[in-house]
Amino acid sequence: MLHRLFLDHPRSVGESYREHLVVAAGFGAMLFAAGFACMIHAILPGLFRTTGSDIIRRLHRHMVTHRRREPMPDGNVPASETGE
Repeated sequence: MLHRLFLDHPRSVGESYREHLVVAAGFGAMLFAAGFACMIHAILPGLFRTTGSDIIRRLHRHMVTHRRREPMPDGNVPASETGE
């Protein structure tokens, strides 16, 4: 059970646990920054006019360009490639 929780998903996207930790934490930090910018923008509309959407677009580009495209060693295609 612990093996599945910690290792299956990182392996399915071609990363070690540590690599996945760094990438996912980085995405989380950027999403936090985007959310914070949006909250400030809600209060002061003249500030951070495009910051939140700029960050989201940048994260999306990174995720799409780094997506694993080939089957995993067990022959399965990652869920992100099958639309699941």
